[in-house]
Amino acid sequence: MFKKILIANRGEIACRVIKSARKMGIKTVAVYSDADAHALHVKMADEAVHIGPPPANQSYIVIDKIMDAIRQTGAEAVHPGYGFLSENMKFAEALEQAGVVFIGPPSPAIEAMGDKITSKKLAQEAGVSTVPGYMGLIKDADDAVKISGEIGYPVMIKASAGGGGKGMRIAWSEAEVKEGFESSKNEAANSFGDDRIFIEKFVTQPRHIEIQVLADKHGNCVYLHERECSIQRRNQKVIEEAPSPFLDAATRKAMGEQACALAKAVGYTSAGTVEFIVDGDRNFYFLEMNTRLQVEHPVTELITGVDLVEQMIRVAAGEPLPFKQEDLKINGWAMESRLYAEDPYRNFLPSIGRLTRYRPPVEGHTTRGGIVRNDTGVYEGGEISMFYDPMIAKLCTWGETRADAIEEMRLALDTFEVEGIGHNLPFCSAVMDHPKFCAGEMTTAFIAEEYPDGFEGVTLEHATLKRVAAAAAAMNRVSEIRLSRISGTLGNHERHVGENWVVTLQGEEFVVKVSADKAGSTVKFADGTHLRVESDWVPGHSLAELLIESQPLVLKVGLIPSGFRLRVRGADLKVHVRTPRAAELAKLMPEKLPPDTSKFLLCPMPGLIVKINVAEGDEVQEGQALATVEAMKMENILRAERKGVVKKINAAPGASLKVDEIIMEFE
Repeated sequence: MFKKILIANRGEIACRVIKSARKMGIKTVAVYSDADAHALHVKMADEAVHIGPPPANQSYIVIDKIMDAIRQTGAEAVHPGYGFLSENMKFAEALEQAGVVFIGPPSPAIEAMGDKITSKKLAQEAGVSTVPGYMGLIKDADDAVKISGEIGYPVMIKASAGGGGKGMRIAWSEAEVKEGFESSKNEAANSFGDDRIFIEKFVTQPRHIEIQVLADKHGNCVYLHERECSIQRRNQKVIEEAPSPFLDAATRKAMGEQACALAKAVGYTSAGTVEFIVDGDRNFYFLEMNTRLQVEHPVTELITGVDLVEQMIRVAAGEPLPFKQEDLKINGWAMESRLYAEDPYRNFLPSIGRLTRYRPPVEGHTTRGGIVRNDTGVYEGGEISMFYDPMIAKLCTWGETRADAIEEMRLALDTFEVEGIGHNLPFCSAVMDHPKFCAGEMTTAFIAEEYPDGFEGVTLEHATLKRVAAAAAAMNRVSEIRLSRISGTLGNHERHVGENWVVTLQGEEFVVKVSADKAGSTVKFADGTHLRVESDWVPGHSLAELLIESQPLVLKVGLIPSGFRLRVRGADLKVHVRTPRAAELAKLMPEKLPPDTSKFLLCPMPGLIVKINVAEGDEVQEGQALATVEAMKMENILRAERKGVVKKINAAPGASLKVDEIIMEFE
């Protein structure tokens, strides 16, 4: 077995590999750019080597710099993680020539299956059903338009060397093909150093289901069942689960056997994933094979009990797989929510900054019989950089049934505290409560169909609001008692805490009476109903874990005048708890209106201005592209919301802007 391995990656996947290596008694070497000098993976590894400036094309994907780090440290093997150089054949060849083991497939398999164009041709030759498309090289945007017309709209424009949604666009018209082709090429070049593009038919109403395979160097290949990855935004997965709620045993077996046959046909070893599009009749079509570890591998580990990273290392060291296909049973259900540094209230645009608070839920077995796991690469006080992928953690839960796993995820998301950046935890919570998701009735169009105008937060149902109101009333009583004791030490008598309160939240008003005892509080409502509240929450704690009628409720707590800011199940609530007289007076207060920014194009995120599409004096139409901003390896095109005339342009290409900085003004 290896004594020392280098991890040619960063963030949560580098930390994940270090954990398995440490468990196996293997020393680890981290590499880092200037931006990652204080990153968690650098702190966790036994050694760390600096490899250059923040941009990945000057550090993490420069093969010579990784090879230098290997020579400096004497690492015997390299785990590439995912992204960066994980599917780069030249990197695998460079390692082979240097006598260093690549913890992944052999370079011919990477060449055969890592390139999306080549892999689809090979799949077709092997008789595998594939999605219609054009696999040849595309010269320019006009050529892309011609090919798209022959295939038939809508089409998917994809980077040949792509992954993680980078370099991928859906186009429904010639104009969208031209625009998408250029953006895809730029993103592909910046992320992978390869700007080749191909086009295929976009299958509407599909489900994205993938098969995890694992093969050794002794001719053994198994599949570890499937993952459902249909909840996607901008072609990037957000929620994954294993197994799929849609497949039956026969389809699962057929997909698994086909995936293994494909892997064997190209001499594949190590962990890999074969991705399929599955239609409503459970017909499946090969999409691509990812010749690396997948981001969502933890859900497979949770339902099979197999440490995929450990098995990759053992396979690379020449060991045979310790199990056969019949040994791999499905145990329970697992969910994964990807925590992204992006603001769901700003159309999920990237968010960067310092994590002023980062408190994941406690990992391990829960009191309800489930499991919580959080794969992360950040820590409280750390910086989220604009140079890399916005994913900062993968929160996973396991339960005996799908409903159990979802409930564990709901509570884990409510418990997860993140401050200082925009993040998508509220959106993940909203998905967990969505009827279609709960019923397992989703396609890759789920987010586009269910949130066509973007995510604007969650509106809680009346019954849930009532539970939150009861919690707020009980918490307010605790706060008031503390205040009365403080004022009592300063004055001559202790201030009396009343029982009657008015709780307002989400436009609803609850008149309540709070009766307390040593074990908790009973909150009685005006309609005669009551709720029992039990909690050990004390003022100043940012998390309140309560029982409402013996059912758990977790609230993120902040203070506002006359109440609390409470976040739960994707809702962000201003909850006012007032005396009846104060509530009466509050209704007379005028509402403060937000400033009018309709005449400005504001930068929606911290980023780099790549392109300005208009000039001063130009008349623009609704939907017209105005500027392109790049952040976290993604290009974002900003469009006109209405017809107007450009009065002044405040930013030029190459400028780095903060959130809400003015790019241009309109008359």
